Order: sequence, then C-alpha cells, then structure tokens
Amino acid sequence: MKNRLAVPVLFTLLLPGLLWAAPEADLWERWQAHDPDSRLSVDHGPWTAFLEKYLVRGADGINRVDYRGVTPRDRARLDAYLETLAATEADRLSRASQLPFWINLYNALTVQVILDHLPVDSIREIDISPGLFSNGPWGKKLVRVEGEEVSLNDVEHRILRPIWQDPRIHYAVNCAALGCPNLQPRAFTPENTETLLEKGAGDYVNHPRGARVRDGDLEVSSIYDWYQADFGGSEAGVIDHLLRYAGPGLRQRLRGFREIDDYRYDWSLNQAGGE
Repeated sequence: MKNRLAVPVLFTLLLPGLLWAAPEADLWERWQAHDPDSRLSVDHGPWTAFLEKYLVRGADGINRVDYRGVTPRDRARLDAYLETLAATEADRLSRASQLPFWINLYNALTVQVILDHLPVDSIREIDISPGLFSNGPWGKKLVRVEGEEVSLNDVEHRILRPIWQDPRIHYAVNCAALGCPNLQPRAFTPENTETLLEKGAGDYVNHPRGARVRDGDLEVSSIYDWYQADFGGSEAGVIDHLLRYAGPGLRQRLRGFREIDDYRYDWSLNQAGGE
C-alpha cells in the first residue's frame, strides 16, 4: 500500500511547480518575415485612449486597471482595436513597427480576458488554457492574425522573446498581476518603444517587488527565476542586470551580492482600488 501511494503523493507535491514552469523561448518561424522598407503603420491611439481613462497610478508605485469601471462603449472600442490588430498584415510591417504591435496586442488581449471573466481575484483563476495540467489563459488561442490562431504564450514566448532576444520584453508585457512590471500608461509605438522599455526596466528593478535587500538577504521577483536564461543565465547574471538599472540606493545595497536568497511574486489582480 505504501508503494502505491508514493507516486500520487509525490506528484501532488510537485504539481504546483509543474503548473508554473515558465515556457522556453521557441521561435515560431512563421513570424520572422518583415519588410525593412515598409511604411505601413498601425494606429495604437485607441489603446492609449483606453489606458489614459482606466489606468490608475498607485501611490505605491504600482499601476492598476479600473476593470470594473470600463463602460460598455469603451469595451466595444477595445474589442474594435483588437479586431484592427488582428486584421493587420503583421509580416508587412518593419521590425520597428512589429515590436510595439505584438506588445500592445499582448497587453490589450490580457485586459480583454480579464474583462471577459470578472469578477476574479487573480488571472490564474481564468482556467481556459487547453491541457490537463494547464491553468490561466495563456495557452488559449485568443485571436487570429493573418490566418494563424495565436495565444498569449505564442506572442510572448514564440514571437517576442526569440525574435528580439531583449530581456526588457519582460518589463513590457503585463500579466495583470501586482507582482508584474507596470502596464505602461500609453501604447507602445515605433517612436517611443525604446523609451518605454528603459522606463519599464528602471521602474521595476528599483521597486521592492523587483529587487530589495531585507535583513541582509537579496530578494527579487520570480521573473528573474522563471526567465533567468534571458537575464544572463545565472544568479550573478541577474544581479548584473539589476545593477545596470539600479538607482544609487539600490546599487549600494546590491554591492557584494553574487547570489540571490529568495524569489517572490504576487499574483493578485492589478485591480484599481486594491491598494
């Protein structure tokens, strides 16, 4: 009897880790195509208008969304914006236009998913992904772009991460959680993407949910554990990344650390009014 129970008990203990293993970057070659001479542009104004109305900057440094306050009219405008993105010939865009295209698509889709499933306390409660051990919405095909069904995981792990190979992508895409880097207050565009990527990195690294030294221990966001390969491939590499963006106070506190003591992440919904 003891041997018959051992496997189920062990499986139960390991299950949370299996559920939350971060996907690896795995290039979807279909989306490698681009036109370096393209003058095709995408109007991301509707997404900026939505953010200007419903993004709330908290006194604690965390940007939240007033999901409950979204009017039917503004919800229809969000849906129409996503329909416009879905109808865009993404492979005819330049690389400079593709990056904000995919970032905005990811973030607007995430907000749409939350609005579709309110009330929820965490995005992880939205169990619409396929597969016995999947949870959350990330594996669900949510939109069709150029005839291809695309999920949030596809956008982040099969397009953004492998094509651009830029760790700052993690500061740009927002998973609707308090532990996540801030949703930026405006849409990404070819003109502002570099500025917003740098701002997102600096804001997160210097916020306690990104990195802090407490009681002599270095505690950082679980993002740096899940995606360590994108941040130098080791704890020392993560710390070097943090030092690049750390302000004077944090830089001083990080001095001497080459290992990380703890990782943490708050999956609570980034709902305005929850400060």
